[in-house]
Amino acid sequence: MVNFATLVREHWMNILVPIGFVIGFYMDRAQDEKLTNFRNRSALYSRELKPGEEVTWK
Repeated sequence: MVNFATLVREHWMNILVPIGFVIGFYMDRAQDEKLTNFRNRSALYSRELKPGEEVTWK
């Protein structure tokens, strides 16, 4: 039977890198979702979009 502490000590890089990637991906998507709520609402860009015109950023 493999000791859990030994397994973690030998493979800590293989464990932390994917976890860091998933956490970073989640935080990036959450920030994009938060900023999407304010899209085209600032005073600088406040104008009516033309028919068929896409938003300034996605």
